[in-house]
Amino acid sequence: MIPARLTVESWRFLPHSYAIVNQFQCLELLKRSDLSLSHRDLPFYNASWQPMTGLFDEVSEAALRTLPAPDAAPTDATLRIAFPYDLTPANSRRTAVFATAEFGAIPPRFLLGAPSLAKCSPELLLLTPSSWSRDGLLRGGARPEQVAVVPHGFDPTIFHPLSPEERDALRARLGWGGFVFLNVGSMTGNKGLPLLLESFAAIADRHPEVRLVLKGLDPIYRSEQLLRDALQKLGPAANLVASRLSYNGEALSFAALAQLYQAADAYVAPYSGEGFNLPALEALACGLPLLCTDGGATDDFTDPAFALRIESQLHELPLEGGAVGCARIPIPSHLVHLMETLVEKPTRATELGQLGAAHAHAHFTWRQVVDQLLPLLTGTAPAPSSGYANC
Repeated sequence: MIPARLTVESWRFLPHSYAIVNQFQCLELLKRSDLSLSHRDLPFYNASWQPMTGLFDEVSEAALRTLPAPDAAPTDATLRIAFPYDLTPANSRRTAVFATAEFGAIPPRFLLGAPSLAKCSPELLLLTPSSWSRDGLLRGGARPEQVAVVPHGFDPTIFHPLSPEERDALRARLGWGGFVFLNVGSMTGNKGLPLLLESFAAIADRHPEVRLVLKGLDPIYRSEQLLRDALQKLGPAANLVASRLSYNGEALSFAALAQLYQAADAYVAPYSGEGFNLPALEALACGLPLLCTDGGATDDFTDPAFALRIESQLHELPLEGGAVGCARIPIPSHLVHLMETLVEKPTRATELGQLGAAHAHAHFTWRQVVDQLLPLLTGTAPAPSSGYANC
């Protein structure tokens, strides 16, 4: 059998979520003997972003670096993962474009190659990682039959729970004590940082043993400055929070990032809009109990049996260019209640983490994700279903 020829157009050697997804998917695609893979590097969205090495182990990084560039011959499929979303058909039998609608819509400036999703080629396949994001693409004019949900995944050799003894030793090396809440991300507005700080302040006032670890990404975002701004707006509680807060804005290797998940006691994601929320899945994979906004993108890979969902209210949200989206706004009092529940019931927290890890490892490794992706790219999967949930 002649291997199928796939070209990926995306970013490499960058800790942006799109590049992370692309690189892990490429590493899994390279394992498929019935596939010939090539890679075309697209320009970074921000000219100030710089390529970074050391995110992967040496073997994986070498495999990514030596991906061949595509030749001039047409390929069976092209998968494009970058921003803005380029809807131009590629020199392939099938063109698939990855896109996310964090706030339930796609502003026109997010698009290239077509004025709107409604006017893109009907042959184009749109890939998105959650039902929430799919609803946003449909609301923006995409045809139901051309939008498919393919979730993100994780590498189980990197993201996995530790034994109690290993975890104790890791916490000792990190100098962590008490009950540690963790959040990983850009610290941008959709991540819910102000709400997280306010809720943590309420918990810290009653439980002196709690700590908060925040992992930002200063090489790409203004994470540290956004944190400073949020602390300044916190008022009198800022000093209490700052005294219990640890911040790291470096671009860590994925192995080092996994250690933060493995050492923490709970992961908190009070977001208002997400396309997927990959750190929440990675936290689950490492055995952390998860607190996440109810009704959003994380519904696809969580279950109330192991995830504590923060009650939220659905709000319409005007976006640039006249688009109208929506957001899930978490209810602060419920977040405080859930955080306090975990602090006061550490055994329950451990049980939830074990259930979440088992679910993640059973359904969301990159191998399982690519098993869903390839039939869509090769045209052997059934057409996506129609319909969506309105705001």
